[in-house]
Amino acid sequence: MMRRYGDLAGLMLYALLLAIAALFALVPIVVSIVISFDDRTFIGPFPPSEFSLRWYGEFLSDSYYHEGLKVSLLVSGIATAVSTTAGVMAAVALDRFQFPGRNVIQALLVSPLVIPTVVIGFAMLMFASRLGIIDGLPRLIMGHIIITLPYVVRTTLASLTGIRPTLYEAAISLGATPLQALWEVVLPLARTGIFAGAIFAFVMSFDEVAVSLFLSDPFTYTLPVALLAQMRADLNFTVAAVSVIFLLFTILLIWVIERLVGLDRLVGQGIYRG
Repeated sequence: MMRRYGDLAGLMLYALLLAIAALFALVPIVVSIVISFDDRTFIGPFPPSEFSLRWYGEFLSDSYYHEGLKVSLLVSGIATAVSTTAGVMAAVALDRFQFPGRNVIQALLVSPLVIPTVVIGFAMLMFASRLGIIDGLPRLIMGHIIITLPYVVRTTLASLTGIRPTLYEAAISLGATPLQALWEVVLPLARTGIFAGAIFAFVMSFDEVAVSLFLSDPFTYTLPVALLAQMRADLNFTVAAVSVIFLLFTILLIWVIERLVGLDRLVGQGIYRG
């Protein structure tokens, strides 16, 4: 009887912790949504007493934000494509081959996860200066590749770990070349990790501020940098409106993928365990 009460208490405590975590994650989103409709030009009591769409109009009509959005999409897209390609290749090499210095290389590839982004941004700025790269766009792409590559490497390695090497060897024994076996057997089974890594890479690149601050120039800047600069010059709730717009865009994108393809088909059913 006492054990049953103990299990019940543990279950209730677990449910309480889940509820607190959910509130901790959802309350800021709800507050941002409400504030995005605030008609005031100052931070006042919550909830607001006046509502309007002025901050959405501010974002949609300001070319300064549009330029930042264009650069963010361009930089994030290129960085995601490069880091996904390079990260998958690196993960396959680390998973399939044993060679001297393998652990050191793996540690170096994931080291940007533990190095402060301020340090990475300053280091990349000095490195680009040494190379004579003064244009903001290539500097931003270089920096964003550095910070997104570890996500692809880690998630792809996690998926490759669950794939038995005998499947690759069986494909070779049936006449496939090593490249065919990798492309048609191994990578499709690892698509969950690859796709997840690409998503993480794009999101982290699009949301990055510290590295972008160091590597931007007056004519090439990302949307987070534009929002931060505008908030310093004139504090308003445009950032809340932008957050809501991209929240709705994310929800719409997930819905479209689910309706047209299905998330299970797109990202797979999980790591292969057969």
